Amino acid sequence: MKAEIITIGDEILIGQIVDTNSAFISKELNKIGVSVHQISSIQDEREHILQSLNEAKERADVVIITGGLGPTKDDITKKCLCEFFGDELVRDKDVLKHIEELFEKYIDTPISELNRDQALIPSTATVLPNKYGTAAGMWFDHEDKVFISLPGVPYEMKELVKDEVVPRLMNAFSRPVILHKTVITYGMGESALAEKIEEWEKNLPEEIKLAYLPNLGKVRLRLTAKGDDEEYLRNLIDSQVTALHEFIGEIIYGYEDDDPVEVIIGRMLADKGWTLSTAESCSGGRLAVKFTRAPGSSATFQGSIVSYATQAKIELLGVPEELIEEKSVVSAEVAEAMARSAQERFHTEFAVATTGNAGPTKGDSDAEIGTVFIAIATPDEVFSEKFIFGNHREKVIGKTVNKAMEMLQQTIIKYRDRN
Repeated sequence: MKAEIITIGDEILIGQIVDTNSAFISKELNKIGVSVHQISSIQDEREHILQSLNEAKERADVVIITGGLGPTKDDITKKCLCEFFGDELVRDKDVLKHIEELFEKYIDTPISELNRDQALIPSTATVLPNKYGTAAGMWFDHEDKVFISLPGVPYEMKELVKDEVVPRLMNAFSRPVILHKTVITYGMGESALAEKIEEWEKNLPEEIKLAYLPNLGKVRLRLTAKGDDEEYLRNLIDSQVTALHEFIGEIIYGYEDDDPVEVIIGRMLADKGWTLSTAESCSGGRLAVKFTRAPGSSATFQGSIVSYATQAKIELLGVPEELIEEKSVVSAEVAEAMARSAQERFHTEFAVATTGNAGPTKGDSDAEIGTVFIAIATPDEVFSEKFIFGNHREKVIGKTVNKAMEMLQQTIIKYRDRN
């Protein structure tokens, strides 16, 4: 069963916003065995919309459109759908009542005729109620195909997909099972990894496809199985993952369908009643952001000092000025002093520190751009490692965060096993 997604809006095409809707819809469809074969972003322009609908009809069983349902004159999706289906707009009483209730309860400005006109719906459409907004979703059955129009506002679209679209598709179509298992590896590049697992990859069953997904110091290996027997496919994937451990077990750190690494670290800390702090320079607080966005992180994450400037390291973390002058602000000694200071100031068992040159200039250090030191403080010791992460600023920062997570997880496991 094939699906196609069309996102409508000039704001996507000029780079004003990023299309996250398609990624969400694709994931939700994949969960129920619907394969997305094409994603297109198009202008709010009549001929372009009609052409895209006609082309999608020839390729897909399900066409999902997002955007172009607002109250202003440049939102023309509904008029184009009427033209495409040979339909007309009629006022839906239930949608109008919902719009009026939203304005009465939550919106200070008076309701306008433009707002009321959002209750105009193509007569052949099945309304998909949008409890969070004024633009209703719409479902069309047309020539053995399904067309679905959704608002472009992400949180409105997501609720409609989960509450309306997915259940209706599951009832309307029989679908194959599509299963994924994504293995997360750290510390080995894509080509070296491919060489190491060549024999394993060569012997994969024909039902399983493998994809390499490299990203800033880690490589994800995605195994995909498609068929009719879910239990058989699940057992098949699990057996191949078990076999994979024999080849690269030492660099496998989890699975993408599990919790993210920051949640796993938080859980390991909580199990032992341990706490964590960070002192960040080149990573600019991104480690702290990762930890604090995890639910329940306040039980283990105590705080962070983002000492970006050299003087901040001296004043806020108490790193000796003479140490910086002797060893450089980008050095193992300074990274370790930062980690020790965070550990002491926040009274935590573990601390992570980063210092480096992310570029584009060298700043207060003569170290080459891309040079990063990451230090870990434990109840017993402080240690650091030096890395060269290239010359692209965002790449350096991203690799720093990923490597710090990897080092911290390894350290906690080793310390836990020794104690």
